[in-house]
Amino acid sequence: MKDYSTTFPSKIICLTEESVETLYLLEKQHLIKGVSAFVKRPEAAQALPKVSFFTSSNIKKIRNHDPDLILGFSDIQKDIAKDLIGEGMNVFISNHRSIDEILGYVALLSRMVDAKEKGDELLSKLTDKINQAQVFAKTLKNRPKVYFEEWDDPMISAIQWVSELIELCGGIDINKEMSKGTLAKERFVEPLTVIEKNPDFILGCWCGKKVKIQSIIDRDGFDRIEAVKNGDVYELEPEIFLQPGPAPILDGIDILMKMFAKWDEENA
Repeated sequence: MKDYSTTFPSKIICLTEESVETLYLLEKQHLIKGVSAFVKRPEAAQALPKVSFFTSSNIKKIRNHDPDLILGFSDIQKDIAKDLIGEGMNVFISNHRSIDEILGYVALLSRMVDAKEKGDELLSKLTDKINQAQVFAKTLKNRPKVYFEEWDDPMISAIQWVSELIELCGGIDINKEMSKGTLAKERFVEPLTVIEKNPDFILGCWCGKKVKIQSIIDRDGFDRIEAVKNGDVYELEPEIFLQPGPAPILDGIDILMKMFAKWDEENA
């Protein structure tokens, strides 16, 4: 009988960005044969063949790479997965939403590609960063209230891992109770809600397009919000905060800690 103990994927297609960055950090980037057109991290991955968008893919291009594993994310890609499976391809769609599940995803993927040791090293690095954020949060004299916006029309508030990241760094997600909604429509928020909760920060992070800061500032009634009054309305990079992989932990935490530390000093 053939020895299958050393059989692992050798040609992988990544339909979303978190799998790309994770494979690079595991030093398994040579396995990647195609990526999403939206990939930005790491920069080297932008040179890889583009075979898909988030809600559609080019099956012919994917088949030409003869992959033995296709990685995707979320229920939004269920139709892509169905089509690829219908073509006889192996597809794994993760659906993780929390920081804890991101760590679980990294652990699982590292084992899927025979990189357990590197995976454990990466997990250690990620947990160290999480611990750093927890220590930092205790140094804040004041906890800033934060409104994180994923989309502007309709207004969509933070998904779970982003909400957890804000709280981890000492902030207060004003729409925390909505963050566990797996569907975008479960996180729709009304302008009046944001006005009434009066956040100290408004963080725009629109998936797929540049944030128009002035359009946020000019919304009816937003001139009464502390974040607008004090000029604390910012754009954050979706490739860091909206991908459920290492990026929000490794880089997102540093960005939030810097912002919150400056605000805390100014409001001491």
